[in-house]
Amino acid sequence: MLSKRVTLADVARRAGLSVSAASMILNGRPDTRLSQDAHDRVHTAAAELGYRPNVAARGLKTDKTHTIAFVSDLVATTRYASGLITGAIAAAESAGHVMMVLETGGEPKRETEAIGAALDRQVDGLVFATMRARELFLPEIAFDSPAVMLNATNARFPRAVLPDEFNGGRSAVNALFAAGIRDDIALIGYSAREEKELFRSATVAERVAGISAAMADGDVEFSSESSIWLWEPDGGYTATKKILRQRKRPAAILAMNDRLAFGAYQAIAETGLRVPHDISIVSFDNDELAAYLRPGLTTVALPHETMGRRAVEILLDDEPGELTRIPMPLVERDSIRDAEPASLVEH
Repeated sequence: MLSKRVTLADVARRAGLSVSAASMILNGRPDTRLSQDAHDRVHTAAAELGYRPNVAARGLKTDKTHTIAFVSDLVATTRYASGLITGAIAAAESAGHVMMVLETGGEPKRETEAIGAALDRQVDGLVFATMRARELFLPEIAFDSPAVMLNATNARFPRAVLPDEFNGGRSAVNALFAAGIRDDIALIGYSAREEKELFRSATVAERVAGISAAMADGDVEFSSESSIWLWEPDGGYTATKKILRQRKRPAAILAMNDRLAFGAYQAIAETGLRVPHDISIVSFDNDELAAYLRPGLTTVALPHETMGRRAVEILLDDEPGELTRIPMPLVERDSIRDAEPASLVEH
């Protein structure tokens, strides 16, 4: 049998105060003109009775439900972008809000139903998130609640939070330059020549642009570029095997994501070579497996938790602006080896 819900009147009765006085104290009103003793009695009574405020009733008075809807395609049910929801929930809790998570699988019908369910519950705002950064097409549903796009963009909702892919791309190249590696760098996952007329996504284009800008600044070119449409380990394995059959092996491999790098590790090991002694590797995303590779993989991280937090902060603070880019930090492990000075190589 369910116990009777503790009410504000119960708290006031135990504290020996009126309901209005107890309400002002629990709601943090700064001008109650009540004694410290009264405040202490109310908070003690609330704790002893296990009082929980009636959010629904409060919402009727304030037109706020302190609830946020997190509508995503696959963020909650896959590990690849789970940091987005982790950060969003943490920010919501810090602000005293509850997060309603609605997963759609990217299906238009389920997206319509999810948005409708959120609006029926009069949420204070919506965060639309995607597992992989992309332009998100949403159902044409009219609503007045504020919205922020997370790891996504949409023409109807200009406020968006994305990773800073351009500078992330530069960081990966500069990590090799910092180790003295400037020649014989192979790129796997993208080829400017083979993909000239193709479009993957705006974020991939920005990552490529950052890589290209850093290479141009260093006045160097890739020794080879391997176009791989699906950035999965088997693609990285196959591309690396092909590269290692060439007459001159690369000094380093820049992989477009960690999963390609995982395949490259396997191919290098099967050939009897070692990372980074024979070939250095740098990549992107900071997949949780990157730290468990031996040696650990140096990678430019997708700052998912920070992005999730920032999206909720922008939503709740009603911050203006259109696009917020979150820096992608370089996570340095042991997959890049300092190049030997030319004088030593000659001997």
